[in-house]
Amino acid sequence: MSKFKIIILLGIFVFVSFRYSTEARHIIGGVNTKILASYVDMKMRIQEKIDEHFSQQEEIVRLRAENQTLQKSAVLSIAFASKLSDLLKEHNSTAGYHPNVAMVESIGYANLNDYGKVWLKFDAFNKSKIYGLLQQGYAAGIVVENDGHPQGLLLSDPKAIFAVYIGNQKMQGVAQGNRKEVLVKYISQWLQPQVGDEVITSGLDQIFFEGIKVGVVTEVIDEESSKTVVVKPYVTTHVPSYMHVIMQN
Repeated sequence: MSKFKIIILLGIFVFVSFRYSTEARHIIGGVNTKILASYVDMKMRIQEKIDEHFSQQEEIVRLRAENQTLQKSAVLSIAFASKLSDLLKEHNSTAGYHPNVAMVESIGYANLNDYGKVWLKFDAFNKSKIYGLLQQGYAAGIVVENDGHPQGLLLSDPKAIFAVYIGNQKMQGVAQGNRKEVLVKYISQWLQPQVGDEVITSGLDQIFFEGIKVGVVTEVIDEESSKTVVVKPYVTTHVPSYMHVIMQN
């Protein structure tokens, strides 16, 4: 654009500004007011969305913490209820019975092609002990030492072995995974486990305390010298971020 045209446009602008200053300011002011109102409205909506997002995050964190606390309380309630039931039957003493449950964090699977083993962040881990592992209040496996580090063996792992009771008659057996399913072996031949019987930990191995639910019997297998049952666990193979361990009985 030439200098001459620019000078003409500036002249027209100055003329209009002086001649129609009131009307121009009124029009421009109206436009500015609408733009400002839209901006303020948009800003408030964005701020509301941000506040809502952070509020939801805080609520999720609170509920997660509350859920972990309730899970621990539920597990301890099972422990005390089981012990109280035994005491009422045997008129024994509660001295020395102090179940303790601690929360641990799962770091990841030990092997990409093996979903039965997970590494755990477990600060109070004692390499000489075996711990019971819990998920959502149910038996999920055991914790053992591997190369000096705590490793969780989930129910499907063949080395996840612990003592259980079957059904209301508390038929004794040993739970063990076979990578595909969970079995309870070494059930006495004269006992009669049934499909639908509930399987719980017995506490006889000092890994779990008595009464932690494992799953439900789905099949009974007669073998030469004993019986074996197939169990559908209450927990899945999915590994959550946090689980609990039985520290002591």
